[in-house]
This record gives sequence, structure tokens and C-alpha cells, in this order.
Amino acid sequence: MSFSRWLRSNAEHYLLIAAQERVARQHGARAPRPPRGLREVFWLRVFAPIYRMLPWPLRHKIMLSMPGSHRRQWAPPPQAHGSAVPPQLRAHQSN
Repeated sequence: MSFSRWLRSNAEHYLLIAAQERVARQHGARAPRPPRGLREVFWLRVFAPIYRMLPWPLRHKIMLSMPGSHRRQWAPPPQAHGSAVPPQLRAHQSN
């Protein structure tokens, strides 16, 4: 697994858990289990809060700079080549 893919995978996972913790706190619901080990403490108590504090334009630039970690652009729509209704039907419909 490439570094950027590993980073994206971990970031998504722990940002989701951090969001679940935040929503649970807001609504008085049961939160996910507390972090275990240094790895989870780092991702949930250091990375996630710092990521949330970054302004969107900066977050967006970071996402675009990471290979494979952003959405691909949609292909442009095909150009229209006239009406889809044959000419003989168009003449019939106008009557």
C-alpha cells in the first residue's frame, strides 16, 4: 500500500470515529470506545482536532496534492447533434 493510500485510509477512519464522538457528545448518546494505544491517541486527539481547525481551502489543497485522494472530474457531456426526434415525426407532431 502506498503512503498516500495508507494516510487517506487512516485519516478517513479516525475522522469518522472523531465525528461519531462529537455527535454522541452533542446528543447525549453513547460514544465509541476510548482510544487505545499511542496510534489511536495520535489520530483521535492530535490529527482529527488539527484537521478540523484547518480552513477548507487549505484542506482542499492538501487533498488535491495527494495522489489518488481526491475525486476525479466528470467527463464533459457529449455534444448535441440535433433533435432526437426524426424529421417525419416532428412534422406530424406540429399538425
